[in-house]
Amino acid sequence: MSKIFLIPGLGADHRIYQHINLQGHEVVNVEWLEPETTDNLAYYAQKLIDYYQIPAQSIVIGNSLGGMIAIEIAKKIELDKVILISSIKTADEAPSYFRFFRISKLHHLIPQKKITSLEFLIEYAFGGMSEEDQQLFKSMLRNTSPTFMQWALDAILKWDNHIIPKNVYHITGDKDRVFPYQRIKGAVIVKGGTHIMIFDKSKEINTWLKNIL
Repeated sequence: MSKIFLIPGLGADHRIYQHINLQGHEVVNVEWLEPETTDNLAYYAQKLIDYYQIPAQSIVIGNSLGGMIAIEIAKKIELDKVILISSIKTADEAPSYFRFFRISKLHHLIPQKKITSLEFLIEYAFGGMSEEDQQLFKSMLRNTSPTFMQWALDAILKWDNHIIPKNVYHITGDKDRVFPYQRIKGAVIVKGGTHIMIFDKSKEINTWLKNIL
């Protein structure tokens, strides 16, 4: 049976997958490594491959940013399955506001020491969360390295991938404000799913994962 590597989203850690049922599978939780400022997502993906010794024919599941990195991993080694949750496969699926931020560089104006305390902005972008999920997400955000957050924001905006590797499965929500589903092709659409549907739509996601795995 293939190992499953779980890659979280920006500002999150392995706890983002706490409602995902992978019982019976060998699971490896991927935690963020501190990047170099010159790293792009492709180079960072290679670092994760090397550090976690991700072998060919593994299964990689990525949420949000983790999905983008999962695509880059799949471009370097042949995977059994690549599963994206609330993410994008290529730059063509990226929202139009990415271009605005690339040009304006407004994200560079956020002081590094403040970047992990923007819960109000995260809550708006991700959609409504229960009190329990809010507290969990705030905890994950505050535990994320500000250096990593600042690097990742820039790397996400500059991502220019146009290749879809083999064996990619994609699950997204029709209420996702971060990655609007209208721009995404070939994905399972979860009705009412926001960018953090991995929390509140886990039942639907688990059903799809069972079918895929």
